[in-house]
Amino acid sequence: MDGLREMLMRRARAVWQRRWIALATAWLLCLGGWYGVMAIPNTYEANARLYVDADAVLTPLLRGVGLDNSVPSELDILQRTLLSRPNLQKLIAKTDLDLQLQGPADRERMVARLQTEIRVVPQTRNLFTISYRNVNPKLALDVVQNILTTFVESKIGNNRSDMENAGSFIQGQIDKYETQLRDAERKRAEFRVKYLDLLPADGGGVSHYEQATANLKQLQGRLEDVLARRDSLSKELLTTPPLLVTETNAGGGGGGGGGGGGANAARITAAQQHLAELRLKYTDDYPEVRQMIQMIQALKSGSIGTPDAAPSAPRAPTGPSTRSVPNPVYEQLKVRLVENEGVIGSLQRQITDAQQERNKLEEIARSAPGLQAEFTNLNRDYDVVRRNYDELLARREQMRISAAADSDANQVKMQIVDPPQMPQTPVSPQRIVLLSGVLVAGIAAGVALSLMLGEIDSSFQNIDDLRSLGLPVIGGISVIASVVPLWKRVVQVGSVSAAFVVLCVIYGGLVWRLYAQGIA
Repeated sequence: MDGLREMLMRRARAVWQRRWIALATAWLLCLGGWYGVMAIPNTYEANARLYVDADAVLTPLLRGVGLDNSVPSELDILQRTLLSRPNLQKLIAKTDLDLQLQGPADRERMVARLQTEIRVVPQTRNLFTISYRNVNPKLALDVVQNILTTFVESKIGNNRSDMENAGSFIQGQIDKYETQLRDAERKRAEFRVKYLDLLPADGGGVSHYEQATANLKQLQGRLEDVLARRDSLSKELLTTPPLLVTETNAGGGGGGGGGGGGANAARITAAQQHLAELRLKYTDDYPEVRQMIQMIQALKSGSIGTPDAAPSAPRAPTGPSTRSVPNPVYEQLKVRLVENEGVIGSLQRQITDAQQERNKLEEIARSAPGLQAEFTNLNRDYDVVRRNYDELLARREQMRISAAADSDANQVKMQIVDPPQMPQTPVSPQRIVLLSGVLVAGIAAGVALSLMLGEIDSSFQNIDDLRSLGLPVIGGISVIASVVPLWKRVVQVGSVSAAFVVLCVIYGGLVWRLYAQGIA
């Protein structure tokens, strides 16, 4: 503790011995620093606040229909493009900044400086501030005003430019895909025409080859049914008698004629009944119906007679006799058998044609084993091109809707909350802080200089310093305070204090002046 106190006392004595050097240093630094601080030009800041938000009604309506023009994305784009080189060059040309330029190099330096000095600071999600500082308050106002105007115009201009560029690109892609789509459709159509009989229909139906195979199976099935029907009719015809035996009374010649007329009428009646049954099932164009109609007409005209229809001489009655008449059922079976034979012939001819068609298509299919795979590849390429083409058309329509919403309606609302005003009070420099710093630095520099001079001083301060040389010290003479007059000590202390007070008074005067001017 004694050592620390001794060291502090020694430092204090060193400063006091060189007090005028310390005061002179402090005065020089303070006066020079204060002059420099007061000579710094005032810097003024102009700012404006802008509010941007999406339309509360239009934006939800366009979601999923138009392009995504959300507020954050638009603000991000505007902030990046606002301080671009072309915009800043326009800003320099519109303001007095152009008067400060001496050549292209100055213009480039000013553009680079403006990119850092102009600040666009988001305060909230939808509110942000544009600010700029300059020594000329009017110039600061003009810069912020032009930046704000450029900001609002950029929103419209960038959207229109982006829409035009996107429209040109999409239209070019649509034209390319349209050419590819037509080429794919042409190849697909040519392939389908070449192998039409082997390919399925567009709607997912069967091919001609499959249809021909199914038709052949159907005809063969019908033929089997008709053959079975013919066999059944043949068996039934064998068991049906061709003639029916009837009894008649003996009488004159007129009686014989009457018997023949009665048999013919019975045949006509039976044929008419069978014709009525056939008409319940078929039309008059059916072969069996036509044959029955012809047979009835022949019976009525007498072209089909009975074995006993010939005239004979009158005979004496000899009693009951029998006679034979044609069996109408037998006639019907024969007619139906003839019809079946005709149907069998027709089906056999159709089956032959169907087999030839099926064989021809089968031969074509064998000659092109990779036909289905090639057609699948063509369809896949066509589907890809078609899907991309339809998607591009949908994107083009979305872009048109967005362009209409951007030009005809105000999807994003922009409102200037605080317009820029002429700055009246400088924002820098902070002169009071700087003046105070200069005062502290000046005093500290004076004290430090005194201490440094004390450290390099080679004189001895006390007997201990002398003994540190290793030489014997007989004794020392101390300064007697009473030898120095009191008034002289007062003058020394008062002069130093007065010099320091005057320095502080100058500092206070400068601070008061700043407050009086309102630029503190």
